[in-house]
Amino acid sequence: MSATPTTRSVVGGTGPTGQADSSHDLRPQLRLHSVLAFGLAYLAPIIVLGTFGVISDKSHGGTAGSYLIALVAMLLTAASYGRLSREIPMAGSAYTYVRRMVSNHLGFLVGWGSLLDYVFIPMVIWLIGASYLNAAFPAVPDWTWILIFIVSTTTLNILGIKVADKANLVLLAIEILVIALFTVFAVYAVLHHGRSLISLTPFTGTPFNVLALSAGAATAAYSFLGFDAVTTLTEETVDARRTIPKAIMLTALVGGGIFVVSIYFTELVHPLVAVVDIDSAAFEIAKSIGGAFLSAVFLTGLIVGQFASGIAAQASASRLMFAMGRDGVLPKRFFGVVSKRTGTPRNAILVVAVVGLIGCLLDVSTSTSFINFGAFIAFGMVNVAAIALSRKHASEAHGPGRLVGYVLPALGVLVVFYLLTQLDTPALVVGGSWLVIGIGVLTWLTRGFHRPPPEMGDAA
Repeated sequence: MSATPTTRSVVGGTGPTGQADSSHDLRPQLRLHSVLAFGLAYLAPIIVLGTFGVISDKSHGGTAGSYLIALVAMLLTAASYGRLSREIPMAGSAYTYVRRMVSNHLGFLVGWGSLLDYVFIPMVIWLIGASYLNAAFPAVPDWTWILIFIVSTTTLNILGIKVADKANLVLLAIEILVIALFTVFAVYAVLHHGRSLISLTPFTGTPFNVLALSAGAATAAYSFLGFDAVTTLTEETVDARRTIPKAIMLTALVGGGIFVVSIYFTELVHPLVAVVDIDSAAFEIAKSIGGAFLSAVFLTGLIVGQFASGIAAQASASRLMFAMGRDGVLPKRFFGVVSKRTGTPRNAILVVAVVGLIGCLLDVSTSTSFINFGAFIAFGMVNVAAIALSRKHASEAHGPGRLVGYVLPALGVLVVFYLLTQLDTPALVVGGSWLVIGIGVLTWLTRGFHRPPPEMGDAA
């Protein structure tokens, strides 16, 4: 069934009297540099080191190759996100795009699948940060660090997007400096041991195995989750039709460049270090090549990165829940409103904080895998929505050519769903079960598919 949403202002809604309805609308405040910083903070470039051990193990030492595969998939999908964000400048990301361009019912399921991604990502971010802090301070349990992350990021997000934006800019700058320092030490260590800085091994692994590289790419895609999240800030961005598409591509390109370069040198130095725990492999490498100084700097950078990423991830997840609440898909009175004082979806922010507590029960590898399931479903369907947009433009005698309009998004669909098949079994079981629950909820909302899900604008 095609979606037929009603018209709604994308900058600020109005009530019956024509005045701004502050309980159902977000305020445009952000410009390109802020949105780009938000996207990069969400990516948390230093997370490429945080998950290094897990991906290196899966790819047989071919982490750079895995990241290149993931980057290609993400750039194809980023192009589709950019086109759709220009056409439909509203919060809700993949959920909104698929509802508008493909089907109300599929849009709901994409939104439901995205919840697995967006709502649980902050939990994983806090979990990774806690695992590294626990490695440095084993006497302090993981749950203590998780609680500290949750309380601090939740407070900043409730205070307002501008407060979170300023915090992100400072934290991101620190994070980039730490990555640069780590890379310099890695280069020195490789040269000091008489090894060459030029090698194909970080791209191919040992032995070369396409399935292993693909499995690594399926997990590496977690590091890219953020280029799409900037679309959830559409209604809070000035000149969103131009700003958001630029921010999407720049986030994927800049983030991908940082990932590939830094992970290449980390993989070169990896064989020189005996790693005990793959979940905190980069910390052990930092301690080996730079002693107490680099390990302290690395840990500081990682925690700063996780903190900045947690702010962005929680903000993004709350905007998706707000969009679904405004539609009536989630309870409208609870999720579909924003605080009149701060202009933020406070209730949704608090829900994400509560979900974060689940991180006390999981490990890094399992949590990143099942989150990627929801992301891949959303990415694949966004490419389908981009093809639907091309068909719409073709019928109106305008739009991009066949390459941009059809071939690239079709390749995006194939690559993303191939990566989906490379996820481990627990991730597929959790993700599949989540979708089955979503189908049940959709059946209930539509009274057995006899009516469409709540439309955009119905909750206004």
